[in-house]
Amino acid sequence: MNARLLPAGLLPLLALSLPAQNSDKIRLGLFSALPLKWDVETNWRTFQRTFEAHAKEGIDLVVTPECFLDGYAAADKSWTRERFESIAQDFRTSPYLARVRELSEKHRTAILFGYTEKKDGKFYNAALLIDRDGRTVGQYYKTHLQGHDLRFTPGGDLPVFDTAWGKMGVLICADRRWPETARTLRLKGARLTLVPSYGMWHIDNEWWMRTRSYENENFLAFAHPNVAFVSDPKGGIVAKLQTNLPGMLVVDVDLAQVTDTKHLRDRRPELYQDVGRSAR
Repeated sequence: MNARLLPAGLLPLLALSLPAQNSDKIRLGLFSALPLKWDVETNWRTFQRTFEAHAKEGIDLVVTPECFLDGYAAADKSWTRERFESIAQDFRTSPYLARVRELSEKHRTAILFGYTEKKDGKFYNAALLIDRDGRTVGQYYKTHLQGHDLRFTPGGDLPVFDTAWGKMGVLICADRRWPETARTLRLKGARLTLVPSYGMWHIDNEWWMRTRSYENENFLAFAHPNVAFVSDPKGGIVAKLQTNLPGMLVVDVDLAQVTDTKHLRDRRPELYQDVGRSAR
C-alpha cells in the first residue's frame, strides 16, 4: 500500500537527484509493517520488497519501526538470552546491516534502520542511520528503558546527526514519553526528529507526538507497525498511513517551516533548574 501527500504544484523529484547541502525539502518514506518475532530473514525480505516497490518515487529518507529486523523479540514471552543473542547483530559483521548499506547506495536513499545490536557482551535497542551513499552517519541506542526493555543496555546520549537536510535527532519508542528528550534534540538543532516505534497500539501515539512537535516547533516522523505519520511545528498531522499490510507513507516536508519564534524563543530556562533533578 502507499499513501502520498504532495504539495500542489510540486514537480516529482528525480529518483537519483541529490539534495543540496542542508536542503529544506525532504521526501520521507515511513515504512509500516508488522514484523515476525525472531525471523530476521522474513522481516528483511518484507522491508526490501516494500522499499524497492517505492524506489522510483524519489524518497530521500526511509524510516523503519523499532527493532524491525528481529520483530522486537525483546518483548516476546519466550525470550531467552541465548535465543536473543542469535538474532542480535554485530555492527561490524552483520550481513543484514551490509544489505542496508547496499540498498541505500543502490537507490540513493538514506535509511534509518531498527535492529537489536550486540556489542561487548551487551544488547542495545539500536537505530542505524545510513546516508544516500551507503555510509554510516551514526547509531542511536534507546535511552529510556522499562519492563522488557531492561533486557537491553541503555544508551548514554541524545545525539543529533548532520545530514544533507540539516540536523536530525532520533528517539526510539518509549523515549518519546519524556518531554526532555525531544526538547534536548531540538535545542541541539534538530529540525526533524525521527521516531521508530513498536509499542502503544492506540491513538494516543498521535496526540503525544503532535504535542512534542508543537512544543518544540519542529517536525516529527513516526514509524510503527500499525501506523506512520508526520506531525508539523503547529502540532498538525501532515500525512498519515494506517494499514494492516506492509506499506510506505511517502510525504514531502518543508523544513523551512521550522522556527524558534514562539515556544523556544519565549522559554525561561532560569526557572527550570529543577528539571534535571531526581523526583522527590
